[in-house]
Amino acid sequence: MGEVFVSHRSPDAPLAIRLATDLRNAGHTVWLDEWRIELGDSVVERINQGLAGASYVLVCCSDVGVDTPWMGREWMSSLARQLNGKGVKLIPVLLSGRSVPAILEDIKYADLMSDWHRGIAQLLSVIS
Repeated sequence: MGEVFVSHRSPDAPLAIRLATDLRNAGHTVWLDEWRIELGDSVVERINQGLAGASYVLVCCSDVGVDTPWMGREWMSSLARQLNGKGVKLIPVLLSGRSVPAILEDIKYADLMSDWHRGIAQLLSVIS
């Protein structure tokens, strides 16, 4: 199984933690900043390590957006790696709101907002 990197904004942390916990409980290795960045760590270095080791990057989309500098760098660099055939798969995950970034609209997303359990089941069927 590849590592799953969960990219999210701070206001979405409770749902991102729930998502990461569900994936971890299903046996996946999950990279979540709250779990992997400790006091004294270089935030940039730890995020870079997480992204470099990720086979899947989940972009948590919500009504607060995905355009912060940190989160934008995470998913945009992962999209570039995916488009360049670097073995990473970017998967949008809808937590709230009604849309994903325009550049990701052609990618089928997991809808956790409408039905959490169905969305998790769909993610688990894709993440191997």
